[in-house]
Amino acid sequence: MRPFPPHSPRFTQELGATLHLAAPIALAMVAQFGMGVTDTIMLGALGREPLAAGGLATGMFFFSGSVLQGFTTAVAILIAHARGGREEHRITPILKAGYALAVIAALPLMVVLWFVEPILLKVGEPAALAANVKAYLHVLMWAAPGFLWVATQRSFLSAMARPQLVLFVSLGALVTNGVLNYGLIHGRFGLPELGFVGSAVASLATIYLQLGAYSVSMRVMRGLPRAKVKGAIAWKIVRELVHLGWPIGITVGVEAGLFFAGALLMGLLGTTSLAAHQVTIQVAATLFMIPLALGQAANVRVGYHAGAGAIHAARTAGFASLTICLATALTGATLTIVFAKEIVLLFGLEESRDAEVIALATRLLAVAAAFQLADGVQAVAAGALRGLKDTRVPMIVAALGYWAVGFPAAWLLAFPLGFGAVGVWWGLALGLAVVAFPLTWRFVYVSGHSRDGASIEDAARMAFAPVAA
Repeated sequence: MRPFPPHSPRFTQELGATLHLAAPIALAMVAQFGMGVTDTIMLGALGREPLAAGGLATGMFFFSGSVLQGFTTAVAILIAHARGGREEHRITPILKAGYALAVIAALPLMVVLWFVEPILLKVGEPAALAANVKAYLHVLMWAAPGFLWVATQRSFLSAMARPQLVLFVSLGALVTNGVLNYGLIHGRFGLPELGFVGSAVASLATIYLQLGAYSVSMRVMRGLPRAKVKGAIAWKIVRELVHLGWPIGITVGVEAGLFFAGALLMGLLGTTSLAAHQVTIQVAATLFMIPLALGQAANVRVGYHAGAGAIHAARTAGFASLTICLATALTGATLTIVFAKEIVLLFGLEESRDAEVIALATRLLAVAAAFQLADGVQAVAAGALRGLKDTRVPMIVAALGYWAVGFPAAWLLAFPLGFGAVGVWWGLALGLAVVAFPLTWRFVYVSGHSRDGASIEDAARMAFAPVAA
């Protein structure tokens, strides 16, 4: 079993350990993001109708799946704590409980997706679009158990300090998804021609191929415990995963909902604003892979030390992740501002035809620079708090910050105050900043007021103490 550094690391040691863990995770996330880009490109070649239906269907599936992945994040928390506390005998039961919860959580999602057509018709979507989305999701829905099972495996491997395997499998999945998309959509490589539904079949196959690749690798890789699917499930651990995981899922949901609402506001401002917004959000989403990976690394590193009661070391781990986040966010923000126009032109826009979109997207990217700092800090601070098993308070902070401040500010700045698309983005940035500050302060406070040698239950009680304590 690959060891982590000791529970009394120097700050520079913790920086190195965090980078070693976060870098492959970030690259793997870029590869996963690239799969969605591949789907979009392949569907776009078929025309607007397939692109619209496939885009809506995949958006519904992956948004719902991302919310449910809160349970798989809890797997990483518990395994990191078990490793830190030298309770390796708990690792296999935690993994098996995660597998069971992945299947259980997938079932209601599959039921909802089965009835997607009447749901879309009820909210006023065109009948043709609803029928196409149904055809797509009635294939993709069968990927739900595998999608959450794979997410559980990725959390396990990250907590076991094996992120390189996550990277290799993700890169393989990116290539496989592209080949299968092209082959199944157009009937190439001896595969049947399925049209736009072929993209759903490609995603389904790719997810289960990832599942197979992880399962085989985890069995043959030295130092990893072997979790047999058969056998008794520790339902107490399942309940603990639910207890930790549902607030994480809600946090993901309220944040994703904020950005969806921002896109709706952009739509009200017109096609130019919406097009510029799509370019900017793609850039921001790509850069967000770095702090998202750092947040996962902080989750594992803080949890590892907290599991041993080494709260000072856990505090060092959190500060190391935040330091790297600030450095990378400042670098990304600077590059975004300096090369804003060049970045916009990478999206196939032409100055002779899309001058208004280019000009607006360039302005939005300047706002996105501030946005990146706030978004990165809140992601890493939330990950560090999860390492202390503090998931409910961050959920409350996120819900209030995004929907009591962020969305109202975006609407106020865009419409009554007349700042338009730029106002929407400043509102989103403000919401993120309002979340980032209290989460960072909370980690500093909790980790600074818990003593080394205390049990994780003591740290958890401190974490759940009132913010004003």
